Amino acid sequence: MALFDWTLTCADDGVEYVGTFEQVFMEIAICPEEIYPGVTTHMELSKTAFMSNLANLIPMPDCNQSPRNMYQCQMGKQTMGTPCQNYFLQAATKLYRLQTPSTPLFRPVHHDNIDMDDFAMGTNAIVAVISYTGYDMEDAMIINKAAYERGLAHGSIQKSTFVDLKEADFYFARDPHNPKLAQVLDTDGFPHPGTKLSHKSPFYCYFDTNKAVYETVLYKDKEDCVVDNVRICGGFVNSAPKQACITVRVQRNPSVGDKFASRAGQKGICSQKWPDVDLPFTESGLIPDIVFNPHGFPSRMTIAMMIEMMAGKSGALHGLVHDATPFKFTEKDTAIDYFGRLLEAGGYNYYGTERMYSGTDGRELRADIFFGIVHYQRLRHMVSDKWQVRSTGPVDTLTHQPVKGRKRGGGVRFGEMERDSLIAHGASFLLHDRLFHNSDKVSVIVCRKCGSLLGPIIKVVSRDGAGDLQSAPATCLLCGDGTNIGHIQIPYIFKFLVTQLCSVNINVKLDFTEI
Repeated sequence: MALFDWTLTCADDGVEYVGTFEQVFMEIAICPEEIYPGVTTHMELSKTAFMSNLANLIPMPDCNQSPRNMYQCQMGKQTMGTPCQNYFLQAATKLYRLQTPSTPLFRPVHHDNIDMDDFAMGTNAIVAVISYTGYDMEDAMIINKAAYERGLAHGSIQKSTFVDLKEADFYFARDPHNPKLAQVLDTDGFPHPGTKLSHKSPFYCYFDTNKAVYETVLYKDKEDCVVDNVRICGGFVNSAPKQACITVRVQRNPSVGDKFASRAGQKGICSQKWPDVDLPFTESGLIPDIVFNPHGFPSRMTIAMMIEMMAGKSGALHGLVHDATPFKFTEKDTAIDYFGRLLEAGGYNYYGTERMYSGTDGRELRADIFFGIVHYQRLRHMVSDKWQVRSTGPVDTLTHQPVKGRKRGGGVRFGEMERDSLIAHGASFLLHDRLFHNSDKVSVIVCRKCGSLLGPIIKVVSRDGAGDLQSAPATCLLCGDGTNIGHIQIPYIFKFLVTQLCSVNINVKLDFTEI
């Protein structure tokens, strides 16, 4: 076998083909035109057979830069879509749902083959490609506030909590001695479906026969929710249910910072919900739902999104659903020409552009604006799940520094690169504030004579008449002098380091020479 020979194994019969790249791959044809008589032995079922399930849902991926198609394959799994139809039977810990889905007007045949209309992943939005207000820079996009109020991209999260009364002497029941519980809980101790819950609202109630008391469990999450349904799961002992599943629904409508993406891998976040009266409008009075920045096209080369805008617009005009399967158009018969002629037949511009007027002063904009319909996906990356803020809170027991992590009530980590940035900017006081005053500042006693941090100690000698501890003046165990003991403020982690070095017989001396 030559050094650069290729080996190809047929999946059907297990036959191996060995040879150069040209010899091996000339034996497989993509279409009938590529068949070499006497050489070609196999042909692909279709031109799209090499693409995955997710890639086959991208409209015209052959017109996109390949990384954008890979981005969409990832984001297609992150949509707030329609994951199932049996919501009342589901018990998933977290389930994302889009409230206002719609079918795309421009979609591959594979979309219909797998019945994706029953599991819609996005919503059709009228998009204007224009730099407007400055809030649409980079990957930010503006959403029409009126469209938002009509339900554009509204969604919700369903969370299920499983309650398991493991003790045999417990059973669910509402406390009859607390009349306020009757407004929230039913007689069985569970919340009514449709009840609004907030932080520390009564969640469920059970009776402890050992203590002969009713225990009320409060709702722990800080986000308001609505009880969707309550189900008894099992665990029946002496005909009393022991397990239950309480499903709540959290409303998650688009807010500033939430992530969106078109099916061409053009991801962006909502930067503003702009009043429709201030947005530009067309001659026919159409106002865009989304304002997309034109700088997102040249470097990313997502031509399929441009074609989708024209195809969606012509589809809405003529009441059609267009085929977006790749490799259907050629350089002689282009998609732009096909959809451009459909737009012309509907009375619109061949290139998909329109004259628009400023929403603030009504003047006609000098440039023609590319305007059409795009199927947008709302992704599950939301600010409500990721925001993090802290004033004071838990600290690490070992280092005395603030803990990290959103769930633990910690702060955003200030690391080495952040430190280097502040040093580079000369912001020494800010650096001192972040890494000292707001971190692990501690006051300790030191010996100025021998420079020891660990030598000085304060001995407790007695208690006074009131029972308070009385201490003797501090002395240094290393030099035996108590006259040069003073206080300094240092990071606690430094004292911790000195202590660790001391444990391996390394003494650290501080220099207190006055400059």
